[in-house]
Amino acid sequence: MSNTKEIYLTNEGLESLKSELDELKNVRRPEVIAALKEARALGDLSENAEYDAAKNEQAILENRIKEIEVMLENATVITDIKTDKVGIGNKVTIEYVEDNDTDEYFIVGSKEADPFSNKISNESPIAKAIMGFKVGDIVTVDSPNGNYDVKILAIA
Repeated sequence: MSNTKEIYLTNEGLESLKSELDELKNVRRPEVIAALKEARALGDLSENAEYDAAKNEQAILENRIKEIEVMLENATVITDIKTDKVGIGNKVTIEYVEDNDTDEYFIVGSKEADPFSNKISNESPIAKAIMGFKVGDIVTVDSPNGNYDVKILAIA
């Protein structure tokens, strides 16, 4: 049994990771290899800052490549998106009951979350609270800042 956490991705998230992996392997990796060769040509490696920097960059690059490959191997792509109940892949409009303020969130897997684009992780307090509920339901969200109620206005 694997201890790798299941990774949920939308089609958009999957394509984004594939694109990043392609860029890292076919553009960045050759650049780093060229920088290493150049730094190595400068001579004494024991006091060669350019060489150390290139080796460090190579390690970071290779770690990211491996991280993306593992994510892609373990990804569950959300394709069958239903709009009767809140789930991963849904765009959900909610109203904060206390202050009549509304927000729209796109629920994605944790690897795709981007709060600045209103993409929230399925593991976030709001998403955890509303998952499986329907339009019209009022749900209590347990957050680190205290509990509050939200009403589900729309699911797309």
